[in-house]
Amino acid sequence: MSALDDHRAELEATLRALSASSLWRSPKAPSGLDLVSNDYLGLAEHPAVRDAMRKALVEGPAGSGGSRLLRGHHEAFDRLEARLAGFSGTEAALFFGSGYLANVGLVPALAGPDDLVISDEANHASLIDGIRLARARRVVVPHRDLGALERALEGPRSGWAFVVTESVFSMDGDLAPLAEITALAARHRGLVIVDEAHATGLYGDRGSGRVEALGLRDQVLATVHTGGKALGCAGAWVAGSAALRDLLVNRARSFIYSTAPPPAWADGLVAALDLVREEPQRRHEVHRKATLLRAELRAQGVAAPGEAAIVPVIAGSNEGALRLQDGLQAEGFDVRAVRPPTVPAGTARLRVTVRCPTPDEELRRFAREVGRLLGQRAA
Repeated sequence: MSALDDHRAELEATLRALSASSLWRSPKAPSGLDLVSNDYLGLAEHPAVRDAMRKALVEGPAGSGGSRLLRGHHEAFDRLEARLAGFSGTEAALFFGSGYLANVGLVPALAGPDDLVISDEANHASLIDGIRLARARRVVVPHRDLGALERALEGPRSGWAFVVTESVFSMDGDLAPLAEITALAARHRGLVIVDEAHATGLYGDRGSGRVEALGLRDQVLATVHTGGKALGCAGAWVAGSAALRDLLVNRARSFIYSTAPPPAWADGLVAALDLVREEPQRRHEVHRKATLLRAELRAQGVAAPGEAAIVPVIAGSNEGALRLQDGLQAEGFDVRAVRPPTVPAGTARLRVTVRCPTPDEELRRFAREVGRLLGQRAA
């Protein structure tokens, strides 16, 4: 057999092993009531967002044509970044094609071999990959463990110490203790980076996230925000000082060497920011509905941890999560099983998201069906 044949056989064996352990995955188009997407505010199909992008496509190019340091920069990005900075409460902002690109560009641009990066163990994969690429010394602390964080900050170091955390953790739906984290960092001359991906649009008077809501903007080096979740569009940005933005333009490899996003994304995001400002009731409804769903699940005897619009329903085994997914999909709910390595082994779950457009009665029906299906399994 040739090397190609041998390698194909190895790939097929790997795929069989994934299937045998209930870890096989494949894309599936949306079907049923959306309880899985991150479109928390229901803006992805809002006419104002769609019309803004349609108008931009009629009047401008479909694609950017290159990286932003070549010919891919457009005036739409200047307008957008001015709005993003104001929205985030910072001097400046830099727009990236995705949250993954923002995170893998940010940390390596700041941290080097002499520096220390301290990361919560539940941080998103994009943060983990960015930290790895930085080639700094890494310390991973237990989830939301302030004692472990302080011990890491107290340890010897020759360079800067960066503390990296999500503000709303994407798989557990719980909140980082940001006030305590920033206080510890200040005491030990640490610098804080906060990923606001699942808080953008949902917290604060402007809606920019939990850093704004807690009044911590002056205590944070950088925040990362996404346009592809609550804002219903795409892309992401890093918010911070003008000097930080300029550094990223010159050092963030994921910015320098990526084709710029389509300019129409910028116009769609500006329209979404207008809606966040003009219709704050959307985020208020998300929080109300999340409280309702947790109460309904608990009434069914189902644990509903967390505090945010993400409600994990823990099944435990991979097989159990898939059975629960399939049972709920049969009842018209679009939910998806999340399994290792995205979550720790033995904690496979449904990651349920609460969205502004979801009717209360459908949330109640969902909770009843979860209780019924888990009750059947227990019996």
